[in-house]
Amino acid sequence: MGRSPCCEKAHTNRGAWTKEEDQLLISYIRAYGEGCWRSLPKAAGLQRCGKSCRLRWINYLRPDLKRGNFTEEEDELIIKLHSIIGNKWSVIAGQFSGRTDNEIKNYWNTRIKRKLIARGLNPKTHLPLDGSSDHSALSCDRQIMPLAIAPQSDNRLQIICFCYHLGFRGSEACSCGTSYDQYLPLEERQQA
Repeated sequence: MGRSPCCEKAHTNRGAWTKEEDQLLISYIRAYGEGCWRSLPKAAGLQRCGKSCRLRWINYLRPDLKRGNFTEEEDELIIKLHSIIGNKWSVIAGQFSGRTDNEIKNYWNTRIKRKLIARGLNPKTHLPLDGSSDHSALSCDRQIMPLAIAPQSDNRLQIICFCYHLGFRGSEACSCGTSYDQYLPLEERQQA
């Protein structure tokens, strides 16, 4: 016994959104805010399901969305975050203002993977494609990288040594000189 359908499929528009539908959704959210996505379509006069309205708003219509090309700095931050936490796109998107998880995931799959391969790095492991285990080429170029990935109830900014989270604790590859006693690996910190 699952959840009841969010809408009647027979009376629901599918496919591309029209400008009129976009305007109805924008007007409704400006007037009443984001609320119950399940009841929003009917209240806004839309023949769409709630999920479609939510995705349209979050991925395309929100006023705080950043449009345009990714910067070189954004590329490098995505690469570093991916090497630390993997395909956790919503966590990665949380480090960018105005970028969605879906946008970052699509950008990773279409551009950044190729960029890493061109650099001779495996996009999954961020290690050299030739299979060598020499990690001396990696350096902690920003010394320590501040990331706000602490639990939201904790207002402190967590400082994470990039090389430490790649598994190079105490290696010459990391030049930041940080005392690793104060760090918990990311996975352990998330479970705490």
